[in-house]
Amino acid sequence: MKAVVLLSGGLDSTVCMSVAEAAGYELFPMSFKYGQRHDREIVSAQNIANYYGVKKHLIITTNMDDIGGSALTADIDVPAGDENRGDIPVTYVPARNLIFLSYALGYAEVLDARKIYIGVNALDYSGYPDCRPEFIERFQHLADYTTKAAVQDKRVIKVETPLINMTKADIIQLGQKNNAPLHLTTSCYRGGEQACGTCDSCLLRLRGFKQAGCKDPIEYGVRSTE
Repeated sequence: MKAVVLLSGGLDSTVCMSVAEAAGYELFPMSFKYGQRHDREIVSAQNIANYYGVKKHLIITTNMDDIGGSALTADIDVPAGDENRGDIPVTYVPARNLIFLSYALGYAEVLDARKIYIGVNALDYSGYPDCRPEFIERFQHLADYTTKAAVQDKRVIKVETPLINMTKADIIQLGQKNNAPLHLTTSCYRGGEQACGTCDSCLLRLRGFKQAGCKDPIEYGVRSTE
């Protein structure tokens, strides 16, 4: 059995990949150079793929920086983190998961894979609309009418979101249970040699490790929630 795994190099996608491995799937990770402001997450994804000894790690280049509109793809400052943020932050990349899942769907059809794993989370996250169950449900409905595999061969390609209703602490504990290489992951939006410890993503990650009762194994310039 084969599964395409969307692997960003971050904590959630890595734990998601560990879930696919634990379920017995042959892993086919897919990562993206989409014009993000740093390459640290691609390096992390490559290290994680090597850790799992995958047959192939596919890296797609798609220039979402040509569109812009996000602090991750344009010359816009990454804002200070706010754990209680109610609006969609400027680090949101327009339609990113829709684009990534579309690539993954095509790849899964070619591989004859029945599963796509994506580490979206609707609890401890930055408020992105493409991380919600409603988005995944609608994408699945679309996928069921999109591919030759589904229409002609009656072969459904299922999008799996094992982390979607988990807290960050739960995700960390699951990763530890599955021996996921959390020390190889990166989450910082700024992408420095050390994680900044102050952006939304760092704050959520640090809070998760604190609530899980363990120390984050990566290096930080500031560990603001510990």
